[in-house]
Amino acid sequence: MLEEIIKNYLINTKGKDPALFSDPALQVSALGLDSLDMVEMLFEIEDRCGFQLPDPSRYPKMAFREMLDDIEKAIREHNNGELPAFNLEAGK
Repeated sequence: MLEEIIKNYLINTKGKDPALFSDPALQVSALGLDSLDMVEMLFEIEDRCGFQLPDPSRYPKMAFREMLDDIEKAIREHNNGELPAFNLEAGK
C-alpha cells in the first residue's frame, strides 16, 4: 500500500512516467526530484502517518525499493510493528 501511495503521488503530482517504476534497480536520484519535491513527497506520507520521518536527506542516495523499505520500517517502529491501513486518496 505504501508503495502505491508513493508511486501514485509521483505519477499524478510530479508527472513521473509510470514505466520508471518497473525497473527493480530504480534509484531515487533517477526520478529527478529536487529537494522540495522530496519534502513534498515525504509530507504526503507523514500526513498519513502522523509523525515525521527521521533524516529524510538520505533518501536521494538510495534505491527506490530501499527507500520504500526504510520508510515502512520507520512507520512500523512508530506503530508497534504495525503498518496502518492507508487510504489511497491524497490527504486521507
